[in-house]
Amino acid sequence: MVKNFSNHGFRMPAEWESQESVWITWPYNKNDWPGLFMHIPKTIAEIVANISMSQKVNLIIKLDEKTSKLKDFLKSYNVNFKNLKFYKIPSDRIWIRDFGPIYLINKEKKKKIFINFKFNGWSKYKNFKKDNSVNNKISKITKIKKIEPFIKIGKKFKKFVLEGGAIDVNGNGTILLTEECLLSKFQERNFGVNKYMYEKKLSELLNIRKYIWLKKGIIGDDTHGHVDDISRFVSSNTIMTAIEGNKKDKNYNILKENFKILKKARSLNGKKFNIIKIPMPKPMFIKKIRVPASYLNFLICNKIVLLPLFNDLNDQKVINIFKNFFKTRKVIGIDCTKLIWGFGAIHCMTKQEPSV
Repeated sequence: MVKNFSNHGFRMPAEWESQESVWITWPYNKNDWPGLFMHIPKTIAEIVANISMSQKVNLIIKLDEKTSKLKDFLKSYNVNFKNLKFYKIPSDRIWIRDFGPIYLINKEKKKKIFINFKFNGWSKYKNFKKDNSVNNKISKITKIKKIEPFIKIGKKFKKFVLEGGAIDVNGNGTILLTEECLLSKFQERNFGVNKYMYEKKLSELLNIRKYIWLKKGIIGDDTHGHVDDISRFVSSNTIMTAIEGNKKDKNYNILKENFKILKKARSLNGKKFNIIKIPMPKPMFIKKIRVPASYLNFLICNKIVLLPLFNDLNDQKVINIFKNFFKTRKVIGIDCTKLIWGFGAIHCMTKQEPSV
């Protein structure tokens, strides 16, 4: 059984802490973007190129991929190949945030391990077995030990299901998560697991001591309430959170309630958090289906922040908010108007590996 890692000096670091690399999965599943897949490799290439300018990118490709052909494609996006490594690992989808490693670090001992939570396709899709096996390969490649977490339900121990997009941490013992994703009977991840059991287990695994439970995620999110679309830590005491200005929009009350919870929340030292309001883009529909367009699905890297843009009137306003906050990082906007048809954006398709 898994030991209590918090007792051994390990913790889950925040995204803005120093990173070794970023893992990205190359897109192949055309069913995730019906009618728009031809645009997706271009968007991923742009993201890979921007990250590779200043840090390493580990790109997961299919077993029979012709690397030379892919390199030719990436050349036109000015990818820095010195910082790009290809790894042939079978996968189902690109959303590695949810099935990739959840890294823990112990800086004093200069040690790094990762939690290999079970991935079950968000309790929605049936084709997830390749994604659920990706971490086995990553562990072998990087020689980083993976830990298999189990949770006791009644008298039985079951593999613990958790996606990276369902949680967000400040690196200092506090976590953001939603009741809709983890406590709902709809798309239920861990049958029979209640709030107390989640908190006990995540405290042991990730060294979490403070829980901020938001209510719901945004409309159109097929993960049923991932927190990385609505509220994110950007420093140990600062949270960016989505706000909907249109009272008639379905997200208005959802995000208003979450904002109220954040205003009441306290850090481990009892202080209030700084809350930065991020406006939502206007409701976005593709083929009459509402997609979860949100500026909160950004990625913080060592020297840059990649911000999803939606060809919306609020794009520039949000860019300015981000530039004002991330003064030591370059804010780069990425057009995600096609990528979001897969119900995910930049944060969903990337997974940072921290340095120790």
